[in-house]
Amino acid sequence: MAGLLNGKITLVTGAASGIGRAAAIAFAREGAKVLVADMTEDAGRETVKLVKDAGGEATFVKCDVARAADAEALVAAAVKTYGRLDGAFNNAGVAGKIARTADDTEENFDRIMAVNLRGVWLCMKYEIQQMVKQGQGGAIVNTASAAGLVGSHGMPAYAASKHGVIGLTKTAALEYARAAIRINAVCPGVIDTAMVAGMVSAHPRLKDKLVGVEPIARMGRPSEIAEAVTWLLSDAASFVTGAAMPVDGGMIAQ
Repeated sequence: MAGLLNGKITLVTGAASGIGRAAAIAFAREGAKVLVADMTEDAGRETVKLVKDAGGEATFVKCDVARAADAEALVAAAVKTYGRLDGAFNNAGVAGKIARTADDTEENFDRIMAVNLRGVWLCMKYEIQQMVKQGQGGAIVNTASAAGLVGSHGMPAYAASKHGVIGLTKTAALEYARAAIRINAVCPGVIDTAMVAGMVSAHPRLKDKLVGVEPIARMGRPSEIAEAVTWLLSDAASFVTGAAMPVDGGMIAQ
């Protein structure tokens, strides 16, 4: 039985762990070949191994999405390795430090913006150029956040970056709709990842608060986000573009 992404060439940034790793495995399960991109080489190669152990095909590329040369080289690697690029999941991101707006630092703000917003724009820039060149359309999903739809106490830069991702997503979706390139964002709620674990480690009382904002009364699993992204990249979502899809256990429905 053919998978949702059968025969498609895809890439995933931030694929060394968490949502990115789960997505790489899900894409491969659904028949895609996957470029696994991350700054952390050992963990990125472990993702490749997990994909191959599951019977899929994947290649690792070391990539800092905040650097234009790396983003351009990532797309070039997809073309060199597999001949084209059909789908991309721009997932790499950082949470930064927790601090209220007036207490945040320029260093923290700039780093979050460089990875979460500039990085998504740079990846989209080169992915779209390649898809336009191919002339057969394509699909892109960007990782925003529930914090891209509402405010997030103590995370001003993160919330601003994710609101920006949604703005980029909607704008690019309108610009390239006639080229059959669909561009959407996924907005996870609180997900059980290393990023969240790091925040909880620094602020132990935060865990109960994070779970408390979820009507579903638990954190989400990386695989649950991966399933939504897989669908958005697939032809099953052929009439969906410019969407910011909450996958958040009902968090922003409150």
